[in-house]
Amino acid sequence: MNIKFHNISKNFGAIQALDNVSFEIGQAEILGLLGENGAGKSTLMNILGGVLRPSSGSIEIDGKGYTHLSTAESMHLGISFIHQELNLVNDLKVFENLFLHHELTNAKFYLNKKEMILKSREVFKRMNLNIDPNAFVRDLDTSRKQLVEIAKSLLFESKLIIMDEPTTALTNQEIENLFGIMRELKNQGITLIYISHKMPELFNICDKYTVLRDGKFIASGLFKDIDEQKATELLVGRSVVQNLDIKNLPIETEEVFKVTNFTLEPFFKDITFSIRKGEIVAVTGLFGDGRGELSEALFGARKVTHGEIYLRDKKLPLSSIKQIMKSGVSMIPRNRKERSIIKDMTILDNLSMAHFTSKHPNPIISEKEEKERFSKNQKSTNIRSGSPYDLITSLSGGNQQKVIFARWFELNSEIYIMDNPTQGIDVGAKFEIYDLIRDLAKQGKSILVFSSEFPEIYQIANRCIIMYKGEINKILPHEELNEVDVMYYSTGSNKKEFNDEK
Repeated sequence: MNIKFHNISKNFGAIQALDNVSFEIGQAEILGLLGENGAGKSTLMNILGGVLRPSSGSIEIDGKGYTHLSTAESMHLGISFIHQELNLVNDLKVFENLFLHHELTNAKFYLNKKEMILKSREVFKRMNLNIDPNAFVRDLDTSRKQLVEIAKSLLFESKLIIMDEPTTALTNQEIENLFGIMRELKNQGITLIYISHKMPELFNICDKYTVLRDGKFIASGLFKDIDEQKATELLVGRSVVQNLDIKNLPIETEEVFKVTNFTLEPFFKDITFSIRKGEIVAVTGLFGDGRGELSEALFGARKVTHGEIYLRDKKLPLSSIKQIMKSGVSMIPRNRKERSIIKDMTILDNLSMAHFTSKHPNPIISEKEEKERFSKNQKSTNIRSGSPYDLITSLSGGNQQKVIFARWFELNSEIYIMDNPTQGIDVGAKFEIYDLIRDLAKQGKSILVFSSEFPEIYQIANRCIIMYKGEINKILPHEELNEVDVMYYSTGSNKKEFNDEK
């Protein structure tokens, strides 16, 4: 499918989301659509998918012009859209979700469940997945749900597949499987548009790039002709200086946070480490290493079978999140959409939630006090927003995450646990988050960052804890950090069991 956008503009009241955007996508091409949150990527794709109508301009598809498309027309043309937000019905089975609105029937107009289950198994086999079509979607973890979404687009005769952040919840192996499928689809003449903030993925899978910034077309070209630094400059409109002089951050010798023999089998066991005042420690590994469960247990969200936590030699109560918060520990959890933001509440109220829970002394909330709190944090974290009374969903992903950071900064905790703090945000916002983390360290706060991205770890960590099968396999200081060694210890290549197999 060949697509040409001609001067596409889209206004939402006084806000111009797209401004005369024009570019072309060739047949059997994998195009990386780049842009910061709020650049207009999703708006443009929603216009192509028939969800939104452009204010002006037209789209040319295989030589035929359209001033606007309906969702039905878009589907009829063979355009599939895998949205970042999961569009699955939890109370339906997997095969029922795959064929929703496309149900197969037999001659008597009864649902042909047998055929739908068979075709579901075929598409999962093609994807190298072991997912039961008869399982209820509510029983799948987030990564499996994401793969079911992807499978929906492969079931039908798609000519163009739009993928919006499809790998957010996937393992490395699942990502490789997905990329293999994408290359196979390209060889079959199918066009793909890939939206992602992950530069290594974009350079790995995409042929061409198109960059949008502030609703405007900036550039198109071949990925082989640029590097990640150039791509970042195109995205943010300026040169982003990477602060790698992490060794200059002031770290004191005092150990303020100690974890001893922390165990919750089968997830992790005998975890022992400490963090000094002003130190940033990263925890990394591969899928299934127990990191996610460990981060939750350290904040009291999971009950361990053995082990203790000490803050300045005082043993912390592990049975209550509220008590841990009051003791001086804060946590920014992964997946803000499911675990952090409260979608039906305002920016102002989302920011104040931790303060309400832990420090607010009165049953009555002062509007003046809340507005002052917001104003102070808006300046310190550079939250870009309209009215603080707008819903938090009105903000871009990066600004939502800054609100979550500000929520916990209000507690002025000594220890900050951060689980994938830059998940799903653009590269410009990532560097702002890194600066916020460094500023905390400069204030003498101790920070534990759980991350699977080596460039991120190298940017911010004084030390890196590498986990393998629920245990600490290696701890590397910043000066010894390199991607090869991190992968070596993450895969357990140093273990006797690995060498015996060889």
